[in-house]
Amino acid sequence: MNRQARLQALSDFLRSRRMALDPGANGFPTGGRRRTPGLRREEVAQLAGVSPTWYTWLEQGRDIRVSASVQEAVAKALGLNADERKYLAALAGDGAAPPSGIGWEDGEAPAQPSLALQLIVDGLDSCPAIISDRRCRIAGWNEAAARVFLDFGMLPPEQRNMITLLFTRPELQRLAVNWEQFVRGYLAIFRSYYGQYADDDWYVSYIEDMEQRYPRFRELWEESRVSTAPEVILEFRHAKAGKMQFQLTSLQVQGEQDLRCSIYTPAPETATARKMRRLMEEKAVR
Repeated sequence: MNRQARLQALSDFLRSRRMALDPGANGFPTGGRRRTPGLRREEVAQLAGVSPTWYTWLEQGRDIRVSASVQEAVAKALGLNADERKYLAALAGDGAAPPSGIGWEDGEAPAQPSLALQLIVDGLDSCPAIISDRRCRIAGWNEAAARVFLDFGMLPPEQRNMITLLFTRPELQRLAVNWEQFVRGYLAIFRSYYGQYADDDWYVSYIEDMEQRYPRFRELWEESRVSTAPEVILEFRHAKAGKMQFQLTSLQVQGEQDLRCSIYTPAPETATARKMRRLMEEKAVR
């Protein structure tokens, strides 16, 4: 991501967070006419203890210096969580280079999980699990994931991007009862990577392409949600198993490859675990 693209991303993020704030909850009058939802720029500046002009320049994406103390003041004023603060720091700073020793050319295949990691994932019989890289490209999966989502092995490697699949595969759109919640979780993870690897121009090209092809992607992306590990309950309507509920847990795999393991654990006090066992048994007898 070049400097101008990073500043534009910073501008979009600050504006979305400001517009999500409740004036009354932050000590400002709620009466009168407000042209946009949320706080005004001068109100955020007041909360952060900075001049309205300076904050306006920051939100407009002007190339100004932002100290760590001022970043913290702005983050506090906007009520940012830990992941959002890291995202702000990455965009407002000089950017972050990918870890040494890893190439990230556009056409390069995703890193492959180690044999040990794949064996761990394969051992999760009733828990669909997907291993992905920092571009949300699918690097590995287990049989349970193939039974619940789709058989990723039937797709060409260049098509195994989870975000792209969520917008292109009808079976995934039918699967999630709340498809938008499902997508928001992946986009929040994707945005955390976007800030962490601010010098990788691939993200800008990918986002622009998705925005042009899928208007709903643009709308959800502009919400600017950030999370390194969203923990949510997802409800699926599986074509064979029917209603299933899973709790998503996202684990970062330590090492230079920067892989993530997303595990869908059957929700307790539901029939999901039993249904998963049945799905796996059906596969075994074929």
